Amino acid sequence: MNHQESLTAYIAAFVSELLSTGVTDVVVSPGSRSTPMALVMAEHPVLNIHIHVDERSAAFFALGIAKATNRPVAILCTSGTAAANYFPAIVEARYARVPLIVLTADRPHELREVGAPQAIDQIHLYGSHVKWFVDMSLPEKSNEMIRYARTVCARAVAIATGAPAGPVHLNFPFREPLIPKLDDKIFQQNERPRGYVKVHNGNLTIDHHQLVEIAEKLTGIEKGIIVCGNMADDHFAGAVTALAKSLNFPILADPLSQLICGSHCFENMIESYDTFLRNEDAKACLKPDVVLRFGAMPISKALTIFLKENIDADQFVIDGGGGWRDPVALSSEMIFCNETIFCEQLLPYTDSRSSTGYLEEWKKINSLTKENMSPVRDITQLSEGRLFYQLADMVPKGATLFVGNSMPIRDLDSFFLNNDKSIKVMANRGANGIDGTVSTALGAALYSKSLYLILGDLTFFHDLNGLIAAKLYAIDIHIILINNNGGGIFSFLPQAQHPKNFERLFGTPLDLEFELAVKMFKGKFTKINDWEHLESEMKMTTETNGLNVYEIETNRDRNRDEHREFWQSVSQEISKFVKGKY
Repeated sequence: MNHQESLTAYIAAFVSELLSTGVTDVVVSPGSRSTPMALVMAEHPVLNIHIHVDERSAAFFALGIAKATNRPVAILCTSGTAAANYFPAIVEARYARVPLIVLTADRPHELREVGAPQAIDQIHLYGSHVKWFVDMSLPEKSNEMIRYARTVCARAVAIATGAPAGPVHLNFPFREPLIPKLDDKIFQQNERPRGYVKVHNGNLTIDHHQLVEIAEKLTGIEKGIIVCGNMADDHFAGAVTALAKSLNFPILADPLSQLICGSHCFENMIESYDTFLRNEDAKACLKPDVVLRFGAMPISKALTIFLKENIDADQFVIDGGGGWRDPVALSSEMIFCNETIFCEQLLPYTDSRSSTGYLEEWKKINSLTKENMSPVRDITQLSEGRLFYQLADMVPKGATLFVGNSMPIRDLDSFFLNNDKSIKVMANRGANGIDGTVSTALGAALYSKSLYLILGDLTFFHDLNGLIAAKLYAIDIHIILINNNGGGIFSFLPQAQHPKNFERLFGTPLDLEFELAVKMFKGKFTKINDWEHLESEMKMTTETNGLNVYEIETNRDRNRDEHREFWQSVSQEISKFVKGKY
């Protein structure tokens, strides 16, 4: 049996199994050592191949596809530093619980550690940031090795998608020659009528007695709150709002919880908590006895501080991934159970109650805060706060909103209020980095009805090369670029109190003309002049295709002052309200 036949049969078996396990998208970066895998993948009639020349951007692009589709995505690259460039996206996937199948080509064992070109140590290259690693055997065509290739593939996808989801790494050593034998029958070999191995993943649940015990602890509790962080389950919103209504607990929903927008019940939703939980009088009035927390830790620092200050409250963390999402060590009970199932199964054990005074206090302070947020709409200059306050009016129904880290995601948390437009909100909040944001959004846009990316100038600059995907695949995306010429978030941090080296070390103004970069990728660039101009452009977005960038220039110092004046103004009104009651 010759080398070419073995190479082809082994890889074709692996690729066939990828499709059998539900992987339909692969992002491939060109390279020599990965040639056999790339050529065989390209021959498959069903597999969607996306070519991306930059490995770092390619991995984030795959991350975005996986986020949008809720399916695992494979990435393939050659040996050497190409594989190292995957690392940032793999870290994000690990902490954001996104399934990636990482396929790296490698030199055969005899060419490792002997000075061969483009050969680095790829064994456990990503360390604990992947859920599983396999250094694959060299290709053979024997029945045992064909079954090995398919079984490893099925196992890898099962591990990647099993709760908590995450990346896995398979390292493929290939000997030369690297060209497989391509014909019409390569995917018809080694198939079995009853298939190969099928893995059944289940949901984490708790037993009946534990559920009853938890329900008993919640019985009679009036001062309880529900905190919801990043969630990807489409059924969670209906389940948790039903539970909240029965318990009469307010819901503090992070924008990534997918609870801010939709057709579910908003009766107990408290959306302006990030603003009023900065007020000491409000926090004293709203102290909880019980906290039920679902999903990742919320974005809001004010909410996190509020939870830390209520250390005596019983805090239940419900995690369907069996992780340990408790960075402030406040949990009194860690419940490893699928979040939606937990809500649905707990509901029959809760007694529907009439509205409580505690819930009404949350609602009144929330309403008061919203009333005092309206002046944000009257800001005449282009403003970051007003942009996010008006965003729900400007983005169409069913759109996807992808938000960059640092200030944009925080402004979304502060100013983006509940609405029924079923807008899906996404961000890279696994490791909270700014790298790869453009590429991730473009990957998500590939499978989204209409996607709007909002990010700052440093985040945009950090991943400019990711825009090539929009050009290559004619992806429709609308990018609102907030250009405050530097790192706006640092103006809110203690570093700002040391002006001598602040701009050089933290402000980092780039003074870039982004229009030139956008045009290089055949995109349309629009510099927004005023609010009327922005509203006019946004109305036309449903009719414009391809890459569209709308630059909004703001001032970092003015933005900081506007935020602080707003918080102070609202805080004064809340204090008047609370003190007037007691």
